[in-house]
Amino acid sequence: MTATQLNYIAGEWVSGTAEVTNLNPSDLSDVVGVFAQAGSDQLDRALEAARSAQAEWAAYGLERKQAVLNAIGNELMARAEELGTLLSREEGKPLAEGKGEVYRAGQFFTYYAAECLRQLGENADSVRDGVEIDVRREAVGTVAIISPWNFPTATASWKIAPALCYGNAVIWKPANVTPASAVALTEIISRQDIPKGLFNLVMGAGRDVGQRLVESPLVDAISFTGSVPVGKGIATAAIQNLTKVQMEMGSKNALAVMDDADLDLAVALALGGAFGGTGQKCTASSRLIVMDSVHDAFVEKLVAGTQAMKVGHALEAGTQMGPVVSQQQLDENLAYVDLGKSEGAELACGGTRLDMPHDGFYMSPGVFLNTTNNMRINREEMFAPLTSVIKVGSYDEALATVNDTNFGLTSGIVTKSLARSTHFRRNARTGVVTVNLPTAGTDYHVPFGGRGDSSYGPREQGKSAAEFYTTVKTAYISAGKPD
Repeated sequence: MTATQLNYIAGEWVSGTAEVTNLNPSDLSDVVGVFAQAGSDQLDRALEAARSAQAEWAAYGLERKQAVLNAIGNELMARAEELGTLLSREEGKPLAEGKGEVYRAGQFFTYYAAECLRQLGENADSVRDGVEIDVRREAVGTVAIISPWNFPTATASWKIAPALCYGNAVIWKPANVTPASAVALTEIISRQDIPKGLFNLVMGAGRDVGQRLVESPLVDAISFTGSVPVGKGIATAAIQNLTKVQMEMGSKNALAVMDDADLDLAVALALGGAFGGTGQKCTASSRLIVMDSVHDAFVEKLVAGTQAMKVGHALEAGTQMGPVVSQQQLDENLAYVDLGKSEGAELACGGTRLDMPHDGFYMSPGVFLNTTNNMRINREEMFAPLTSVIKVGSYDEALATVNDTNFGLTSGIVTKSLARSTHFRRNARTGVVTVNLPTAGTDYHVPFGGRGDSSYGPREQGKSAAEFYTTVKTAYISAGKPD
């Protein structure tokens, strides 16, 4: 029998009103665990506990907070192999990526541990004689964090770490597809010097626990990463209570390959950007915009590289691409393959379900050719190991195609031209731009976010996180005249 993994509410591990079984997408005979699902009354208890605990936590000294975040971060980094293996086992990304994600999650916590000591205010003279002004940031209160399954530890950590750094309480609802990583991170946090109720793990379906959470008047701010439709629903619910909202949502990222590009580099960037994490990244390169003079040579190398990729069990040595995360995701991916063909795109390779030694959600990475930017496969986020090549005749057409989307998260250009790269950086309408680098892969100490349907609200990561997790207070002080 597999012991049920519990929710963490008001400082206690508690069972739920139901359970879900989590299977390894690389091997469906492997049960990762059984996980409790919280009920609405348990969520209410978590919210009540968070409010009182937050006031206590906000009064902690800066070095005391710093020690807590450092301890969490250092343990994550020290246990990156163990917890990364667990992550890859339940999510399906290759082991190296799983371990790297956990280590990076630890760096988020140690970065914000240092930020605990950098919370500096401002002062100014008033326009009134004898009055001084003090401006500082205070915790926003109780933060609801709703995190995705594709980066179950890293994305959650880049939200939880700044929330705690700036003095907030946290209610965390992770994706139900990857609960094991959530329990592992919560177990580490639960052992720290924090008030009971400051941090709460509430597992459950989004339509139940998640909806009640975003509708609660006891939540002061909501940080969400997920799809556009869900994000719009959250915003609609949050506005009823004027709850502060930060959302990272969909994308349709483009990598533009110029006629002066190093084609071997361009292909390597495209393969990593399109198929890393099985294409299940918000920063994935799903549109490859290639100038016509190098198009055929690029496509030849791209297709050869795609066909050479080793698809396999996430924990097996040599695996370059693991399975997709679930049967639902696999079905959606294969439906996009059919859609692309029906729109007139040529499937040059891949895009099929694979029979493997282990029963899992495997598919081959796919490349569409002869596509146009108005096809649905180039307008909608597929979240699949699929990418489309779009041929263009000039740099100007490439840039216009990059920007012709409702999204605006990341974009990249591959070129040896300083003039083109500079113009692209300044004119690509995305929140993140890369030059001779993949569209996927960002640092933790600088802002992250997009434009259009990709993001809403303040930026995440780095010092920009303070904009969301704090509120500004301006104080006016009259000291009077000395005796």
